[in-house]
Amino acid sequence: MNVFKTKLGSDHPSTHTSMANLASIYWNQGRWDEAETLQMDVMNARKTKLGSDHPDTLTSMANLASTYWNQGRWDEAEKLQMDVVIASKTKLGSDHPDTLTSISNLASSYRNQGRLDEAEKLQMDVMDARKTKLGSDHPDTLTSMANLAATYRNQGKWDEAEKLQMVVMNAFKTKLGPDHPDSLISMANLASTYWNQGRWNEAEKLQIDVMNAFKIKLGSDHQDTLTSMANLALTYGNQGRWDEAEKLNIGVMNARQTKLGSGHPDTHTSMTNLASTYWNQGRWDEAEKLQMEVMHALKKRLGSDHPDTHTSMANLASTYWKQGRWDEAEKLWVDVMNAFKAKLGLDHPDTLTSMANLASTYRNQGRLDEAEKLETDVTNTRKIKLGSDHPSTLTSIANLALTHGNQGRWDEAEKLQIDVMNVRKRKLGSDHPDTFTSMANLASTYRNQGRWDEAQKLEMGVMKARKKKLGPDHPDTLTSMANLASTYRNQGRQDETEYN
Repeated sequence: MNVFKTKLGSDHPSTHTSMANLASIYWNQGRWDEAETLQMDVMNARKTKLGSDHPDTLTSMANLASTYWNQGRWDEAEKLQMDVVIASKTKLGSDHPDTLTSISNLASSYRNQGRLDEAEKLQMDVMDARKTKLGSDHPDTLTSMANLAATYRNQGKWDEAEKLQMVVMNAFKTKLGPDHPDSLISMANLASTYWNQGRWNEAEKLQIDVMNAFKIKLGSDHQDTLTSMANLALTYGNQGRWDEAEKLNIGVMNARQTKLGSGHPDTHTSMTNLASTYWNQGRWDEAEKLQMEVMHALKKRLGSDHPDTHTSMANLASTYWKQGRWDEAEKLWVDVMNAFKAKLGLDHPDTLTSMANLASTYRNQGRLDEAEKLETDVTNTRKIKLGSDHPSTLTSIANLALTHGNQGRWDEAEKLQIDVMNVRKRKLGSDHPDTFTSMANLASTYRNQGRWDEAQKLEMGVMKARKKKLGPDHPDTLTSMANLASTYRNQGRQDETEYN
């Protein structure tokens, strides 16, 4: 870059290209402030030299928007992306590849803002245009299908996501070969949908195939390989295989620290994942130490109002919650909730999650009226925003039912829990882990009402299903066995209590 500046001058197109390339390197290193400075200079120089609607100017605007996006500055990213879309449509036409890419980028911003319906519409338009312009099996068409599938996944429309991802995966395998990075990424995306559907054995099989292929193709320390290892670790965690998850997470964290450095965003993600594993193992001091480290690093790196910083604060609050440190958890949750409200808006998914978490803390503090108010607000907003049968909506209804139970309002709790259970059975299937949880919650309400036979029937069903789905030594299976044993004890069936 300096050579070009000296040799050709600061406003020469080749100098601008070298500055853009250096900004790209900074971007990949997570050095977004430095990337932003260079990208701003390039954009302004190209506007002056080439004009606001020149393709190179529009590319520089798109690059700067991408940096804003990673900084959590979604409003600024959206404004730039909208300008790029309008200019590209005027200059190049609505179906030009660069125009379609700009529309896709704008859709991605909408998705991160929780504006899923808007994202879906744009992605549908891009997909259809690319099918017409490029053909159904063109890589860009397949990418647009994958992006639409990702939005479906966020909407909880997993059957639709799975269908698209299956098409994408098979097309990439046929077009590029089964070990091409795009084929492997499409397999990883399908595995992620299986994961959300509670189909962990299928997810695990795909993730192992992806991981092994990346190791052979790219090497053990390549970022795509490390990501695939992290994804597999998440699946092991959901299967209750904490030791295997921990081993993978430590390997990923150490490799990223060596390869990228301790301050890189991907390193922080791996530390967060390891902390989550410790959290699920009940090793809360170790989880807290890692989460504290990540939070401080993100505050220094991104600032106190960045969404990633807020997420790290939320993770630490959840550890305080498990440790029974309610006041400390509450303080963090309140800070996170207020920050998300200001940054993302009242109806953003992250804002609603933070409100739900604060409500859970209030419930554990016995502040049931405050918990109920927050949970009612979350439930109503999610119904409007996501629909009554979205997984997040059902979770909020289940949380409100727990609060009603703690208030002794068993009839209301029961009604809500029956609704959640029935929708999950219909939406997710009878053997989905979330369905088991809703059955267990309803059984707990029956138990508190002294309706032992009804509680026993549900608990027996949950225990058998979890044994089959998760294995006899999974933590959730063991919990269901303990619940059934407690019901037997209350029925005076001591022999069966000891047996179970």
